[in-house]
Parts: sequence; C-alpha cells; structure tokens
Amino acid sequence: MNQSGRLYFFCGKMGAGKSTKSKQLAIDEHAVLLSEDEWLSSLYPNQIGSFEDYLKFSAQLKPLVKKHVQNILGVGTDVVMDFPANTQQLRKWFLDMASEVNASHQLIFLNLNNEQCLRQIAQRRNEQPERAAFDTEAVFIHVSSFFEAPKASEGLNILELSGKE
Repeated sequence: MNQSGRLYFFCGKMGAGKSTKSKQLAIDEHAVLLSEDEWLSSLYPNQIGSFEDYLKFSAQLKPLVKKHVQNILGVGTDVVMDFPANTQQLRKWFLDMASEVNASHQLIFLNLNNEQCLRQIAQRRNEQPERAAFDTEAVFIHVSSFFEAPKASEGLNILELSGKE
C-alpha cells in the first residue's frame, strides 16, 4: 500500500502570515500548494465584495477542494493548504480530509497578537494595493471576531509559532 502524503494547514488571525509561511513550507517540503485566494479569484472573478460573499463562495469551493486534496494525498504527495483553519469547524474539515484517506496532518498555528497582525496588514496594503479595500483594521476586527485558537482537545497535531519565528 502506498504511503499517504501529509496535509499541512494553517491557523492564525488575518495578517498573521499564513500565505507567506505556506509558500515557504511548500518549497521546503516539496509539496503541492493550494491557495484559497487563487481558487476563489479564478473561479469567481470580481464576485467577492464582502466577507459574506467570501463565506458563500468559500463554502461552494470546499467539496471540490476536499476531493482534489484527498486524491493528491492518496498518491503519497504532501499538500500545503493556504486556506484558513481559524475556527473549530474549519479545522474539523481539514482533519476529516486527512483522516478519511489515512493521511497525517500538521496544523501550524501562527500565534501573533493583534498589533503584529495589523502591522503586517498595513505592510501588505503597501505591497499589494489591490488588496487595500479588504486589508483594513475594520475588516481585521470583524474577521477576528470569528477566530478560535486551536485546542489540544480537537485531536490535531499542532505546531505553534509566535511572531519571532
């Protein structure tokens, strides 16, 4: 029987560096990188104007992504997902995705405080002006209201990194 790949996924507030870390991890681990932002902007161009739009289209994407990732894991290839795992419900989706195909997993928790995240969001606004409408303190506060830090009781393999790594 083939060895399944490993699923890597990230938890952290908006601006914590999930996309940056996921790109580097995919290189380091020779893994397939899947970015929710890329999938959403390709499949639903100019249709995401609010957080509610994002939630709707993200939910539509999940069944296809799950099957795709399970197929990749099933042939022994590691997958790094730049999709947020910021609530217990979302983390269960990732955990089920891995366990249903007997793949191992690693949740990387980027545990940065609000000030660190807001500083990185401000920097991202300068580097990617097309994101300026969404990368605001108001959006950060709204999105952060849904954030749930991971707990050991969720049955996850958690690697916690602070802002110093």
